[in-house]
Amino acid sequence: MIDLQRDGDVYVLRFDAGENRFSPGFLDAAEAALDTLEKNDGPAALVTAGTGKFYSNGLDLDWLGANEDRFEDYLRRIHGLFARVLSLPMPTVAALNGHAFAGGGMLALAHDFAVMRTDRGYFCLPEVDLGMTFTPGMNALIQARLPKRTAHEAMVTGRRYTAAQAEEAGIVQRTAAEEEVLPAAVEWAASMAGKNGKTVGKIRADLYRPALDALNGPVLP
Repeated sequence: MIDLQRDGDVYVLRFDAGENRFSPGFLDAAEAALDTLEKNDGPAALVTAGTGKFYSNGLDLDWLGANEDRFEDYLRRIHGLFARVLSLPMPTVAALNGHAFAGGGMLALAHDFAVMRTDRGYFCLPEVDLGMTFTPGMNALIQARLPKRTAHEAMVTGRRYTAAQAEEAGIVQRTAAEEEVLPAAVEWAASMAGKNGKTVGKIRADLYRPALDALNGPVLP
């Protein structure tokens, strides 16, 4: 489901569970991987990537529908995942090999940078079309990581952004052909791996303190 490997100074965390929705099992594996990453001592950077045509489609709505009584605890784990990536003590790059929808898009935004596949896949926050709103933590994360105009458009309209459109809108920083997305992300991450991880984590935590406080605070308004 999730595989963590190391390529030189770069950890590569691969999601391989179909649409890579945030099922409890997916979250268990992601949390275990983050436990390992947080214990790293020495030069390091992280790249996350999906498989096939999905980076991640976010929340597991089927599981939620069958476990409505666990909704708040589930959202708390999602917030925790975003917060841990956002405050991870090493540079991070998301390799968007395919669709990054809803929570999957937010997970990408929790990284320092993102490389997006040019020929297939969209970045999209479709909550408006699903009749859903954003939690305070999600709202804070999106607004902290996107230009104001882009956040407004993405959240209010549910627009699907191609790679070129996402780069122009400031959602991703680089684009690449399918076979180059992961290598480009790994190369970029490797160029930053020598930076002091604790310093990187502290700078990022201070920079995004309001978002982290919201993600670590009450899940619902």
